[in-house]
Amino acid sequence: MVEETPWQQALRYANRANPYPFYEELRKTPVARQPDGTYVVSTYREIVTLLHDPRVSSDPRKGPDPASAQAEGSGEPEAEPSIITCDPPEHDRDRRMMTPHFVGPPHSPDLISGLEPEIRRIVDGLLDHMRGKTRIDAVDAFAYPLPVTVICKVLGVPLEDEPRFHHWIQTALDAWEFGPETASEEFQSRLAAGNQAVQEFGQFAAELFDRYARRPGPGMLSAMVNEDGPEGRMSKGLLTSNALLLIFAGHETTVNLIAHSVLTLLRHPDALEKLRRRPELIVPGVEELLRFESSVQFWPTRSAVKDIDIAGTTIPKGAPIFLAYGSANRDPEQFTDPDELDLERRDNQHLGFSQGIHFCFGAPLARLEVQNAVGEFVRRVENPRLVEDPPPYRRNQIFRGPRHVLVDIDGIRD
Repeated sequence: MVEETPWQQALRYANRANPYPFYEELRKTPVARQPDGTYVVSTYREIVTLLHDPRVSSDPRKGPDPASAQAEGSGEPEAEPSIITCDPPEHDRDRRMMTPHFVGPPHSPDLISGLEPEIRRIVDGLLDHMRGKTRIDAVDAFAYPLPVTVICKVLGVPLEDEPRFHHWIQTALDAWEFGPETASEEFQSRLAAGNQAVQEFGQFAAELFDRYARRPGPGMLSAMVNEDGPEGRMSKGLLTSNALLLIFAGHETTVNLIAHSVLTLLRHPDALEKLRRRPELIVPGVEELLRFESSVQFWPTRSAVKDIDIAGTTIPKGAPIFLAYGSANRDPEQFTDPDELDLERRDNQHLGFSQGIHFCFGAPLARLEVQNAVGEFVRRVENPRLVEDPPPYRRNQIFRGPRHVLVDIDGIRD
């Protein structure tokens, strides 16, 4: 039997709760070729270098299997690459068209900050609903409802449709898997279900765009459908692919970050107590939690468009490249005592939101949500204790997060 590489071991579901020992081994070879020809980059310096290297493409159509990449798009026949799976100049144009409607500046500089009262109202309501309970699921009762409610409001997706797209998202993410377990029959079944879910989700998004084209409504998606800016309107294919990206990533990563933040603080009671005594630490604290438990572990669509010499290795033209953010954020060459949680860590230039032109589009909103959610959870939940550690994890390897976090509590403060 062939011995698995550290990367293959890190990808196994049995190691989802703690991939860090395998990342430590992986970093001994900063750029490691895998048996399938993928080059995994695991160290901070090399990842940052490649994030700013124009010889690295994010467009799967430029990778080793462009026909497969095109076929697996968004499930919509007309779909085109989203901003996360295309390169300049297309990327720059599409991001310029989307930014004013989501992040705000320069046209609406208070678009995100103006959501804070609504975010606080939702957080307070979720915590109030826990009154009288002695056990909660911090994922189902707290980490999931907040981001999905907020992203629906921002995008203009009817909240009553949430149960439908929640099913599609989870089915699709359970099928997005890499590594040795993809050879199983069980994975092939999940893959078929995932492809069907993405197709249905794409059709749902297309119908929503048609509705907003006939009658404009609130939110970003309607604004994009009816945009008449200097660069015109986005095509239906671009609208569909970017809507799927925003709905998927717009709540899935934040759900995992809130869940991991609660889990991590309960594992580190001294840090939890420090945050309770000094609530102003929530801003640097969230940055440290982003570093400590990266919501996005790696991204799978990058490839080399030319030969790249780095860290004593040549990544050949056409080779797929995985940048392992989860490993880089624990790299001792960049972070002192990287396996220690330090809410006051200085110069915390983590890769929790990536870097370069693909820096996370929704980072300002995610930060605002997590700061409010985790800050209020720490302040208001009395004597929270983990029931199960480690908790069960989701199957998805990219958007890594716990499926449930059961917590015993003594009550909810005002």
